[in-house]
Order: sequence, then structure tokens, then C-alpha cells
Amino acid sequence: MTGKNNATTAGVGSHPFLRAVAVLSHLAGWCSAAMIVLAVAITCQMIFVRFVLNQSTVWQTEMVIYLVIGATLVGLPYVQRLRGHVNVDLVPIALPVSARRVLAVITLSLSIVIIAIMLWYGYEYWHFAWDRGWKSDTVWGVRLWIPYLALPVGFGLLLLQLIADLVGVLTGAEAPFGLEED
Repeated sequence: MTGKNNATTAGVGSHPFLRAVAVLSHLAGWCSAAMIVLAVAITCQMIFVRFVLNQSTVWQTEMVIYLVIGATLVGLPYVQRLRGHVNVDLVPIALPVSARRVLAVITLSLSIVIIAIMLWYGYEYWHFAWDRGWKSDTVWGVRLWIPYLALPVGFGLLLLQLIADLVGVLTGAEAPFGLEED
């Protein structure tokens, strides 16, 4: 190997769009992991402040919740890129290769439509919070557009990854459902 990261470049060949989306999905995975690590660190700090220093916490619980939700949404394209979502591949395995390809195109197309709708409403919700200047009802009073930004970013990156998966199947750069041909 030439030192390339297999998780980023596997199955994309020299197709520039597929490579770019793979890099973005990989970056999203790293950001998601960083958010989880930060949430754990804040939780440890919160435990120390509450039980060792016997002081109240103001922002920690809310921040951990936002970080975990953000990590989940931002991590979606990375998990999709690695085919890490829970799936049942009994039907695709039982199908011949040509039917498997058709099923993959139908499944990816439906997924693209659904995620595009979720992206639209996620963006609308985020923009509404931005436009109205919403703040949380807690003492911290965080501006809600900041954590809500994970909705359009996460769904937008997932949509991009799904489109790349569809392009990969249509161009033959990726096997349908990640299953190698018999």
C-alpha cells in the first residue's frame, strides 16, 4: 500500500466525486468522535464539580446532550460510508447480481428522497431558531441555532454520501450493498 487510508478511499477508485465525498464523510467521523470525547470529558468535569467540590453545574448537562446529539447526526455519513448501519442483507444475498444492483438503486434512491426531506425540514428548523433568536430555557441560555446546526449539516453530509453510494453503484465503482459479486 502507498499509505492511503482504506476507510477513506476504499471502493471509490479514481472517481473525483466519490473520493471527495469519502474524505468529507471521514472528516465528519473524526468530528463526531471528537464530540463524543469532549462530552465524556465534560461529564467527568461535571461529576468532579458536583461531588468533590459540592457545587452546582450550570452548563454541563445541556452541553453533553447537545454534543451527543450532534455527534450522532454528524457521524451519520461516516457510518454510512463504512456500511456500519444495522441492516438485513438476506434478500440481497439471495438475489442474482443484476437484481441486487436494481434493488440497491431503488433502496438508495428512496433513502435519498427521505433524507432530502429531512434535510429540508432540518434546515427550516435551524433557520427558524436562527431567525427568531431562540435560546434555551435554562440558566445557560445557549442560542439554539448552534446545536440545531447539526441537523442540516448531518443530514446534508448523509445525503451527499448516499448520492455518492448511488453513483458508485451506477458506475460500478462499488458493489451493491457492499457485497462482492459471486
